[in-house]
Amino acid sequence: MQLNVTGHHIEVTPALRGYLEKKLERIERHFDQVIDVHCVLTVQKLRQKVEATLHVSGNSIHADSIEENMYAAIDLLADKLDRCIKKHKEKLTDHHALEGRAEVRALSA
Repeated sequence: MQLNVTGHHIEVTPALRGYLEKKLERIERHFDQVIDVHCVLTVQKLRQKVEATLHVSGNSIHADSIEENMYAAIDLLADKLDRCIKKHKEKLTDHHALEGRAEVRALSA
């Protein structure tokens, strides 16, 4: 997974980048087909915003979060992306295929 981090009115420190990488590792554990991630960290007075776009095979997933603390915003973003990636993974798996095969075997027997 390739991570691209940019800052808007903020300098992306190694500590922020490391924290973001650590939180996004959880997403890679759930779904290993993430191609790349583009994150934008934005500061506007007391509003800290983090946006991320995940490029997965055949789809793009976007999420953002706003908090007063940048680390809290990154935590919230990681939770949102985790839910989205699980939902995407569920859509890829066809749960009804096994039921169809069982019905065909039952009818042929």
